[in-house]
Amino acid sequence: MEVYDGPDFTVKIKGDQSPVTEADEAADALISAGLRVAFPDVVLITEEQVGSHGLRAETFLIVDPLDGTKEFVQRRGDFTVNIAYVENGVPLRGVVYAPAQGRLFYTRADGVSVEEVGGEVREIRVANPDNAALMVVASKSHRDVATEDYIARYNVKESRSAGSSLKFCLVATGEADLYPRLGRTMEWDTAAGDAVLRGAGGVVVRMDDHRNLRYGKEGWENPFFIAFSPGVNLK
Repeated sequence: MEVYDGPDFTVKIKGDQSPVTEADEAADALISAGLRVAFPDVVLITEEQVGSHGLRAETFLIVDPLDGTKEFVQRRGDFTVNIAYVENGVPLRGVVYAPAQGRLFYTRADGVSVEEVGGEVREIRVANPDNAALMVVASKSHRDVATEDYIARYNVKESRSAGSSLKFCLVATGEADLYPRLGRTMEWDTAAGDAVLRGAGGVVVRMDDHRNLRYGKEGWENPFFIAFSPGVNLK
């Protein structure tokens, strides 16, 4: 937030053509140092440490220190910090923090997801949607014709855009019912939000076969997926 609220900052372009700022790098260093002290025996994967991408383990922590860098660069507020704990392909614990919005989402030890705002904590739960009037959320920076065509299969009451892993959290709180993603994402983009949504009673499945999204895949890249309340009738 010191970078976000400060004067202009430098934006670099990585090999995959995605942007990175000093905030990404500083947050990565701080988070990684803390996790390595707290969990010295758990493998740590982070987006910004390319050397970690070749590691493999059944149990690991996976971090995106600044998800939604494009939103950050444009100072639109929809960026998050994502930290997840994965075991046997399943994100069991997740933390998603949206510092510009003052919203913190996380899974408790009992598996229930909560949201904390201003020191007040509440349990969150997916909505029980009316399939005749769904609330849909989709990517703000990557919304394309394929996404619009997929959304058009449903009876939509309202469609909104949001950046980063906030989309998972909006489904988790019942502010949206359905989040389809027809585009490239990596596991560090999704694991924490996936854990929060599962803890709130939601589901994240592959778009091709509707099987649960799994983690620890070779290359860390996700297939297209759908995050939703289980009351939604998938098309």
